[in-house]
Amino acid sequence: MTQTEPTPIGFAKIAVGVDFSPSSQHALAVARARFPGAQIRLLHVTDARVTTSPDLMGGVTPAVFDAGLLSSLEDADAQRLAAIMQGSEETEQLVGDPVTGIVEAAARWGADLIVVGTHAQGALEHFFIGSSAEKIVGRSPIPVLTVRLPDRRA
Repeated sequence: MTQTEPTPIGFAKIAVGVDFSPSSQHALAVARARFPGAQIRLLHVTDARVTTSPDLMGGVTPAVFDAGLLSSLEDADAQRLAAIMQGSEETEQLVGDPVTGIVEAAARWGADLIVVGTHAQGALEHFFIGSSAEKIVGRSPIPVLTVRLPDRRA
C-alpha cells in the first residue's frame, strides 16, 4: 500500500461509487482532479435486485435465484472496473443494495469522503424511488460529495 498525503482540505482516502454511468465516470474524474495525492478506492455494487421482478403493489418479488446470471454480471463488472482503474487506485466489488454497499464499504475502509455522481431523473421516478446519491447522503456518517454532469445544452 502506498503512503498517501492529505489533500489541501484533509481528504486522504476517497471512496468513489462507480456504476459505469456517464455521471459516475464524471464524478471519478472530478475526484481525481480535485484531490491529487489522495488514495482513491472505486466501489462498485452489483445490484442483487436484478433477480427480482415488479409486483402488482409497486414493490418487487424475488425471482428464482440465478447464480449463473449473478456470476456473469460480476465478471463483466470486474472487467469494467479494471478498465477504468488508474495507477495506485484500488477497487472493491460487492453484491447487494448499492446504497448500503457503498456506505458500509467506505466506512469499513476508513474513507474520509465518498464521491458519487447524480443522475437526472424525471419527477415521477424521483418521487417513487428517490436517488441513490440522496440515500447515500442521508445514511452516511462520512461526508458525501455529489457530482452532477455539466449541462451540455449551455
